[in-house]
Amino acid sequence: MDASLRAGVFVWAGKGTGFAGMSAAAVITPMLVTFLGMDPYMAVGIALSSNVLASAVSAYTYGKNKNLDVRNGLIMMVSVLVFTVVGSYVSGLMPAAAMGNFSVIMTFLLGVKFIVMPVMTTKESMDSVSPRKRAVQSLVFGVGIGFICGFMGAGGGMMMLLILTSVLGYELKTAVGTSVFIMTFTALTGAVSHFIIGGQPDWVVFALCVVFTFLWARVAAVFANKADPVTLNRATGVILVTLGVVILSFNFLN
Repeated sequence: MDASLRAGVFVWAGKGTGFAGMSAAAVITPMLVTFLGMDPYMAVGIALSSNVLASAVSAYTYGKNKNLDVRNGLIMMVSVLVFTVVGSYVSGLMPAAAMGNFSVIMTFLLGVKFIVMPVMTTKESMDSVSPRKRAVQSLVFGVGIGFICGFMGAGGGMMMLLILTSVLGYELKTAVGTSVFIMTFTALTGAVSHFIIGGQPDWVVFALCVVFTFLWARVAAVFANKADPVTLNRATGVILVTLGVVILSFNFLN
């Protein structure tokens, strides 16, 4: 792959991450596997590494706009962190093709969900949920989210968003802010465990991914905090569906 095409991949990975706004890995993993021919396990590690700074800068922006629930997010974070390591180990035992295809299909389906079933919960309805019930649900669902994050490096942030909105009754922007806050730590845990198990990454690819996702995550956070829920859902869905279709088409033609 020549330098210009490689640069184009990273630019679009950054743009896709910026507008999706929740998980850099959901965009980067399938693109690294498909367009750069990278081993899926190592692609997951690099994608998770990119997610650390991207999630941190997003969480900071959401916190400034009072769209972050740290207290309730901490409970989910503990179970997510533990099972991110478990998922990372299991993914190392899976066939490379299975991991790559699963990541692409997940990206497409999540995009369809945000277009067809947008999240329209309000902060008022969010406050009506019992704190005890929310704590138990955060712990239980955190196990599944952590495993997914570590296993495929894609969908950890998205799955948290779905659980926070659909199950725990969070308002969309608060759910996104809490999700990226947790993803800062789960991505770090997953990346470290991947590199310990799988070895050192391609440092050029690593650096480019981190820089582009960091810059576009900042853009995404500003966009999301100003956008209305309908616009935010549509932007997320369209970007993910488009990426899924492009990558699946590329695989089919080659």
